[in-house]
Amino acid sequence: MDFHLWLAFAAACLVMGLIPGPGVASIIGFAFSSGRRVALISVAGMAVGNLIAISVSLAGAGVILASSVMAFAILKWTGAAYLIAIGLIAIVKSGGAVDEAAPGKAIGARAAFMTSVMVGTFHPKTVLFFVAFATQFIRPDQPYFGQAVILALTCTVIVGCTDTLYALTAARASGLIRGPRVRRWTQRAGGGVLVAAGVATAAMRR
Repeated sequence: MDFHLWLAFAAACLVMGLIPGPGVASIIGFAFSSGRRVALISVAGMAVGNLIAISVSLAGAGVILASSVMAFAILKWTGAAYLIAIGLIAIVKSGGAVDEAAPGKAIGARAAFMTSVMVGTFHPKTVLFFVAFATQFIRPDQPYFGQAVILALTCTVIVGCTDTLYALTAARASGLIRGPRVRRWTQRAGGGVLVAAGVATAAMRR
């Protein structure tokens, strides 16, 4: 692959990663509800999900998604429902009265990882992005598979870095908050962000 062509693609991926969407919102939600460790684990899960979605797109299945209203709707509503469910669970786990001594139980690392895998995998916009945009950077006079692997790994790594930045920033902000009552409301706010990310996913249009 031509270096200048790759550089242009990498720059486009950086811009895409810096623009917050449902994926970033879910990572921030985990940072506020469960802390830095869980937020970073959710970033890893998001990277796995993104890689799956990108690979499916470059393998040709993205064309089906781009042309099928039903396939798009299934992916969209699956991801949205999962995010909303996890957000509601986080709110419930935050506990009852706000003046209790101990903060509510946070979302576990495994649940955060699997949620992010689901969000990344079932985010139709990622697939459509590669169908409509990424394939323009593949040169027809060179082997397709090698170029597809480079594009998939490039996007996954760059977006993973921007997601990590969001996770660390949100966790830092959350870590500055002290006191069980405030921490409890922080966990509830994190759950609310997850619910909002699910609603944003459901509101996506083709």
